Amino acid sequence: MTTISKNILQTARELVNTCQYIIDSALEHSSVITENGRRIDDYQIHTERLAYLATQVRAAHELASYAERLDSNGQSDSLQHEYAYIYSAEVANTLRSQINAAWEDFGLDTNHQSMLDAPEFINAIRDGLNELRIREIGKANIEAYGTNTCELEDETATLIRDMTREFAKNEVIPIAQDIHRQNLLVPDSLIDSFSEQGFWGSSIPVEYGGTGMGDLPMIIMTEELSAASLASAGSLTTRPEIISRALLAGGTEQQKEYWLPRIASGEEICAVAVTEPDTGSDVASLQRKAEPYEREGQKGWLINGAKAWSTFSGRASIIGLLARTGSVSDGNRGLSLFIIPKDTFYGESWDYKNPQGGTLSGTANPTPGYRGMHSFTLTFEDFWVSHENLVGKDEGVGKGFFLQMGGFAAGRLQTGGRACGLAQASLEKVCRYVQQRSQFGSLLKDFQLTQYKIGRIATLIAAGRQLTYAAARTFDTRAVEPAMSKLLTCDIAGEVSREAQLLHGGWGYSEEDEISRHVIDAIVLPIFEGTKPILELRVIGRSILSNR
Repeated sequence: MTTISKNILQTARELVNTCQYIIDSALEHSSVITENGRRIDDYQIHTERLAYLATQVRAAHELASYAERLDSNGQSDSLQHEYAYIYSAEVANTLRSQINAAWEDFGLDTNHQSMLDAPEFINAIRDGLNELRIREIGKANIEAYGTNTCELEDETATLIRDMTREFAKNEVIPIAQDIHRQNLLVPDSLIDSFSEQGFWGSSIPVEYGGTGMGDLPMIIMTEELSAASLASAGSLTTRPEIISRALLAGGTEQQKEYWLPRIASGEEICAVAVTEPDTGSDVASLQRKAEPYEREGQKGWLINGAKAWSTFSGRASIIGLLARTGSVSDGNRGLSLFIIPKDTFYGESWDYKNPQGGTLSGTANPTPGYRGMHSFTLTFEDFWVSHENLVGKDEGVGKGFFLQMGGFAAGRLQTGGRACGLAQASLEKVCRYVQQRSQFGSLLKDFQLTQYKIGRIATLIAAGRQLTYAAARTFDTRAVEPAMSKLLTCDIAGEVSREAQLLHGGWGYSEEDEISRHVIDAIVLPIFEGTKPILELRVIGRSILSNR
């Protein structure tokens, strides 16, 4: 590494503060014209711009704050200084360009223009984005094989990282590529190992049989597992996370005492059924009905209809089902959340005959990646479930949407961790490759463009990681930060994996090389737990415009 200027972190902070002032001013204007977010649909393009810029500025703030905390704790890290400076300069450059391209939309004045055109602001951007600076970062990462050794500022999280990284190396990596290439189901041996490690109960309190490790350690665990395999390791705990959060938020004490220890131990493997063949992101418009129906004097519900994209529901022994118990006119207040027990199936097509009445069938949807669990289209026919299995029982009727959204918020946060892990795996893979491959008489690692590209993708990962860690430290299901984490890190994972693949040349397109798995897996990340446009408009956009 080159000698670091003592002022670059201060300059990074100044860039971030200027960007924050500009974006806050733009949000004040946009809040007025959208009537505090109620008229987002009249300004969709502008809202998308604002949501993404606000997310990038937030990431730049968290990355700079992390470097500042390390300094104040006597753990100064020159690499983190560089990441903070480069990323803040990139965000400032993007913000300036987008605002100038659509000046009237942002509602800014000459004072804001003078800030964007100030020589010190422009010079800081140019210095931060200097190609030599970024190449030096690339060299440092190549020499270290891209290994993530950032200080976690949390003893438990550090222990979890070390333990999970070792577990992933020994238990997941040896089987990950075969699972992907042969479209295999995650083996029971790995599920059993997850149980032994306590991975299923990371967010379940100790009194209900979990480890209660907290959100940051949970994200670290997810990141390390996802670096080994997104689908066959990093995503295994997402569905139990969603169902556990819903039970903790709205379940009766009896339901918590019954279900949570079983989920935490791995005795119950979870799936979720929310999406329908004709309804995806607009969850409040779900149609599948659950109608009151007594069976042998026992209060219950009869379920009919189809659900789509229910991941792992064949292997699962319980399904968290969101169904309409009210009328369509009730919107999101007409939905309730059920826990549906079922037998375990290993095939890509199965039929389950409910001993209490009705049937449930599943057919796997073929996918190019994200393999290991299979995602199913489900069909319920007169399927009876006890009222005891409605989360919250009488108090839970009509509250399923809100319980599910709370679980999805946790899922979005976890997806931030998953995306960071996949991006990290791509970085490490390309750093190994460029040290081995020669072209035109030189190793790839010695080419300037290789160094530049790796320096930039390492910087993007650092920004996404600190945004995600910050969201985990202050996690709240009502907060916007988990959605910001998911939005940015999923795009970063896509860009990083593709850039890494390109540096592999033709071998990067071979299914034999794991980088092709990372590329195809990254494609799904911006889709689940709310597609990218939904996050930008309905979640982040609405939040930042209504909170002015």
